[in-house]
Amino acid sequence: MTATDGHTAWQKFICQACGHIYDEAMGDGTLPVGTRLDDIDEGWGCPVCGASKDGFELCEQTTHAKGDHTNKAGIVVIGAGLAGWSVVDALRAIDKDIAITLITADDADRYHKPMLSVAISGQKTPDDLIRSTGRDAAHAANIRLLADTWVRDIDAVAKQVHTTHGDIPYDDLVLAIGANPIYPPSIDRAMAWHINHLQPFAKLQARLNDSKKHLAIIGAGMVGTEFAEDLIRAGHKVSLIDANTRPLSALLPKVASDRILAAITALGVDFIGNALVQSVERTADGYSIQMQDGTSKQMHTLMVDDIVMATGLMVDEHLPASAGIDFDRRTGIAVHPTTLQTSAPHIYAIGDCISIEGVPCRYVAPHRAQAAAIAGHILQGVGDYEHKAPMIRLKNKCITVTANGLPHAEGDWRIDKDDPEELSLSMYQDGQVIAKALLKTPSKQAT
Repeated sequence: MTATDGHTAWQKFICQACGHIYDEAMGDGTLPVGTRLDDIDEGWGCPVCGASKDGFELCEQTTHAKGDHTNKAGIVVIGAGLAGWSVVDALRAIDKDIAITLITADDADRYHKPMLSVAISGQKTPDDLIRSTGRDAAHAANIRLLADTWVRDIDAVAKQVHTTHGDIPYDDLVLAIGANPIYPPSIDRAMAWHINHLQPFAKLQARLNDSKKHLAIIGAGMVGTEFAEDLIRAGHKVSLIDANTRPLSALLPKVASDRILAAITALGVDFIGNALVQSVERTADGYSIQMQDGTSKQMHTLMVDDIVMATGLMVDEHLPASAGIDFDRRTGIAVHPTTLQTSAPHIYAIGDCISIEGVPCRYVAPHRAQAAAIAGHILQGVGDYEHKAPMIRLKNKCITVTANGLPHAEGDWRIDKDDPEELSLSMYQDGQVIAKALLKTPSKQAT
């Protein structure tokens, strides 16, 4: 809009605390249309967070040639987990000055999420797990942090992120939105915990500190199996429930999952396999879980104090859909295999929320290489990510399990070594080894 006060064009200013944009041409609430920021009374505050007008910075968008990053919009990263912070680190390794905005619904504290499933027995509090607060990390990286901010949607045409704290423009956008725990229809979210994030973990830990509990963990994949042992070692009683007959049954063949089952049951885990949870009801003392045997169809009841969900992850489709990018409900956001760019120009994705050639990426090991490829493509026009299957490691102490390649239970597995302390396996396809697994059982069980 052309200015009518005889001065320069109307300008927009962004609150550095919350991201709210003040548009001089539009005014703001009690401020009349055409009110210059300089003319606003010093006592005025941001209508969203209350920050003074000194906390507002000019928000301008200018076209620029490739390689010129003077545009104030800069790069916006949504999500402050391991993947999001990896992108910040990779960008800063190339360019110390380009504008970076990190948007997150939490406080952006930096911590290593995989440690949540083994922290309780080690008496690790959330404060012990946090390597750096979000505020300190943002200051060290010289970025603008919009914490406790929810993204409503993305306008890929206008290149804007619409948030609860205002509209944020971007030159390039990186989605590091992760994936959310899956809750079956039979289980109300309010009745079950998950340990996919530090905040719910902290609340569960505080509850478990009150007294010893009987917990049901639903899902015997890697996280469920790790957490079952962790809780047992902390003195709690654990029932590990799965629709399959053995833990990690989708990843490893029967000979391997049988050995894992033997190790965790010897430790004290009550494994309930081939069980389908039909309903959960709240009781005066906890919860009543109704389960059906997958073979006999008989119903069984289990009474527990608390329930933990570990049934896998699913990517929320809201933001990908709003941006109009290719997305699959089962695997997540489709990205280019070398640049990690989505189907929309200037939008990238990384971590748990993505899939490469139809395969979801749900391990943290590739984050650094993925982030480096994104940063390289944005800042230097080169994306050279080469996806490699990560090393998979079960963090249990009663049995150590490592696997690499592309392991899955239904494959041509051959035993390389089998004795009481070690099981070594190789999986073949077309005469080639495509996966290996190694299981080691300590000769003397730790207690």
